[in-house]
Amino acid sequence: MSATFGPIMNNTYKKCIHFLLMMTTLMMCFRDVLSVELTFELPDNAKQCFHEDIRQGVKSTIEFQVVTGGHYDVDMVLQGPRGDVLYQGVKKQFDTFTWTPSATGTYTACFSNEFSTFSHKLVYFDFQVGEEAALPGTQEHLTAMTKMEQSSANIHESLNTMIDAQTHYRLNEAKGRKRAEDLNNRVLWWSLIETGVVLLIGVGQVMVLKNFFTDKKISILTNT
Repeated sequence: MSATFGPIMNNTYKKCIHFLLMMTTLMMCFRDVLSVELTFELPDNAKQCFHEDIRQGVKSTIEFQVVTGGHYDVDMVLQGPRGDVLYQGVKKQFDTFTWTPSATGTYTACFSNEFSTFSHKLVYFDFQVGEEAALPGTQEHLTAMTKMEQSSANIHESLNTMIDAQTHYRLNEAKGRKRAEDLNNRVLWWSLIETGVVLLIGVGQVMVLKNFFTDKKISILTNT
């Protein structure tokens, strides 16, 4: 019995250790993927550029969205190593652009708020270069992956989808909260202005009525 169950237990133990190592590496991959995301403040009449070295033939994607500020729009230009314009968006609230570089070099993405005179913008962008690397160990097999490895790969893809969805939900929540705060401030100031106007009208009416009675008293005294 011991000779029968020994190899089985060892094989199960090795699979568990392999699964734990794959999950740990998977979480490290998430940390690396998240590091390419950036949220920055773009002042009025300002322009900020970001640079990324990309090799030829490596599929790349840039995604951006204006979170807060003004009409939630921004100008964005993507240029290649030779200064050629690959993408140009004018007053865009959000957009995604995917391309395959034809040359190796430094690619530049510039965000411009020069058309705005007083509104600051909060801009989020995600610069993805190349396809995400597969989980360690999944490409070393000449045969089909085991059920545990396939499950790990499915979990990896599902968590990536969840991370992207949560990022967009957070951006939309921040945009909605900012709009609600702006609307609340406008309603507050408009209410204060209306209250002041009502008070001024009330005081004016009292003064006018008081002048009417004062004029009548003066006319009666002069007649007597």
